[in-house]
Amino acid sequence: MSEPAVSIVIAAWNAEQTLRRALASAAAQMLPVEIILVDDASSDGTLALAREMAAADDRIVVLEQSRNLGPAAARNRAIAAARAPWVAILDADDFMAPDRLARLLDLALGQDADFVADDLYKVAEAAPDGPRQRMFSDHEIGLQWLDTAAFVNANLSARHGGRRELGFLKPLMRRRFLSDHALTYADIRLGEDYVLYASALARGARFLLTDPAGYCAVVRPHSLSGAHPTSAHAALIAADRDLLALPDLPAEARQALRAHLAEQQKKWAWRRLIDAGRERDYLRAIGCFWAPPPVAVDTAGRLAQELMRRARRGASAS
Repeated sequence: MSEPAVSIVIAAWNAEQTLRRALASAAAQMLPVEIILVDDASSDGTLALAREMAAADDRIVVLEQSRNLGPAAARNRAIAAARAPWVAILDADDFMAPDRLARLLDLALGQDADFVADDLYKVAEAAPDGPRQRMFSDHEIGLQWLDTAAFVNANLSARHGGRRELGFLKPLMRRRFLSDHALTYADIRLGEDYVLYASALARGARFLLTDPAGYCAVVRPHSLSGAHPTSAHAALIAADRDLLALPDLPAEARQALRAHLAEQQKKWAWRRLIDAGRERDYLRAIGCFWAPPPVAVDTAGRLAQELMRRARRGASAS
């Protein structure tokens, strides 16, 4: 087996139905690759299928987690085992065109980039070969360099909601940059990609964004991506504060991070209020309004809208 140019990292949990497609698309890349799959304590046939495919292709390495630790831990384990100078993430339910990584690597080497991300295609789970919708931009991007402020601003839900934030990108990453700056995925289950990319940019990464090169993100009708626990938002708040504590951040980056932090605080306050209401802990519910004024106003507004929605529903039912 030739030395790989790219290590493709796949974190898999109960992905038996889609894993064969993902692995086949990784194996079909038009440059030398190694494929490192970490099974995150699946309870279905994911691990058996991965081992079956690895037995037929010596480029596939299968690692096993003894307990479920989440995609961040699985990816970190795979990257630590990677041999190639470049790393690419592939989700176990997604797939990519055979020439995607070759195209991104050509750009990375030609432009001296540390990260190269292509706008993704979103495809429906029921029709993966059907219509494709660009994730981030409906218009041509060309070659666009990102800095910390531009990246964080492109992750504000108020501007780029509906899973159109740049944190969903799957860039080709220079492994040496990650190791030189001791960068790994944060141990959180919401926004771990955002935190890694923002942390790299804050440390001087050259991050290039371009048009779709063939990554297809499969959209499921009942995805768990919008059903994170309240603690996940708290973890993102802590991550934003850690980023804000970095020295020598440009003023524009600090402004963008504060806006992202404020969004997360609002989401966290609302989730805490929902949790308190479900548990009938009214004192804790009142405490959710003890927050910076913009957060308290947002929470009150959401509560008013929810109460009005329930009132209308009750009136129509009577």
